[in-house]
Amino acid sequence: MDTLTDGVITLVRWRPDHRDVQVETVVGSLDHLAAWMPWAIDGYDSAKGDEFLARAVAQWESGEEYNYAIFTPDDELAGSCGLMRRGDGWEIGYWLAKSQTGKGYVTRASALLVSLAWRLDATHVLIKHDERNARSGAVPERLGFSRVGEENAEGRLPSACSGVNVVWRLDRAA
Repeated sequence: MDTLTDGVITLVRWRPDHRDVQVETVVGSLDHLAAWMPWAIDGYDSAKGDEFLARAVAQWESGEEYNYAIFTPDDELAGSCGLMRRGDGWEIGYWLAKSQTGKGYVTRASALLVSLAWRLDATHVLIKHDERNARSGAVPERLGFSRVGEENAEGRLPSACSGVNVVWRLDRAA
């Protein structure tokens, strides 16, 4: 479970020793990420990287979340994805470095996370994204999720966000 692969991308459990490459990747794509990710609004630095990685380790150990680094076939950090417990189901979240978008990596990573959710006995998997983020919305659609509704976003919102999240759901086959 620490490593998942589909033969093209590899998901690796985030570890504290990933900090430098994680921070470098985020900082290099900050303009792209800050438009959609609340955690990127005020910039990113080593302290925020340490905080994320410490939280990722604690959440992994508790079984609350499983966060992964997404590595390309060339072993370059492409972004991050995670599976977050939501009652009897799980929710997938993700981000990519600006240079790694449009290559299918998030779709591949999400497919791996759906398979993991089924192994964890989930009844369903959710994906949520801002209604203006069409690229994020294409992922659940490609994977066979159904659009099931909308909800108001909470907290401080990045500039590109509408404040409305689209909710997608995939139910476990009977």
